[in-house]
Amino acid sequence: MRIVIAGGHGQVAQRLARLLSARGDVAVGLIRNPDQADDVRATGAQPFVLDLEATPAESLATVLAGADAAVFAAGAGAGSGVDRKQTVDRDAAVLLADAAERAGVRRFLVVSSMGADAEATNDDPVFQAYLRAKGAADDAVRARTTLDWTILRPGSLTNDAGTGRVRISAGSTGRGTVPRDDVAAVLVELLETPATAGLTLELVSGDTEIASAVAGLR
Repeated sequence: MRIVIAGGHGQVAQRLARLLSARGDVAVGLIRNPDQADDVRATGAQPFVLDLEATPAESLATVLAGADAAVFAAGAGAGSGVDRKQTVDRDAAVLLADAAERAGVRRFLVVSSMGADAEATNDDPVFQAYLRAKGAADDAVRARTTLDWTILRPGSLTNDAGTGRVRISAGSTGRGTVPRDDVAAVLVELLETPATAGLTLELVSGDTEIASAVAGLR
C-alpha cells in the first residue's frame, strides 16, 4: 500500500511510518520544514515538503494521487497559540479530506484527541482551542460521504514502550494514557480493517491484544 501521512515528522507519524515501511508499504511523510527530511527518511518513509497551511487542495491532491490511504497525524504542537490550532488542527485536516476526495482516496484516518468537541470548554484557553479545533475537524470529516473515514481519539500520549495491548471502543473507554507506539500500531491495524470505516474510536492502554481489539469493532 501507499499511505500519505500528514504531519510526517510528528512522534506518532514517525512510529507509523516505521511500522509501514518494515512490512513493505510505501509511506510518504508530508513535512513543512525541509530540515526534517532526514528524520523522515530514517523511518523508511519518503519525505515530501509541503506547507499544509499554504497549499490549495488541488495541489495536495496531486501528492495523494494513487495512494491507498491518507492519515492526518498533524498538529500545531506544544507552544503554539490559538490561531495555529485553527490553521493546523482544524483547517489542515479539512484540507487533507478535500484533497483525498479530489484524488479519489477513500480510506482516511484521523488522529484526533479524547475530549475533542467543537464546543469544548477548558480553563486553559489554548487547550480549549485545541479541543475545539480537533472537534470541528472531526465533524467536518464525518460529514464526508465519499471517504471511508475512521477517527481515532487516544487518551494522554506517553513515550513509554508499547505493550501491544489496548482498550478501544466506539463508545467511551474512560480517561487514561496510551503509548505512542501503541497508537501507531492501532493505526496500522485500522488500515487493514476497512470494516472500521465510519467509526469514531476512543483508545487507551488496556488488556486486549491490538489485532483482537480492532477485530472486535467490526
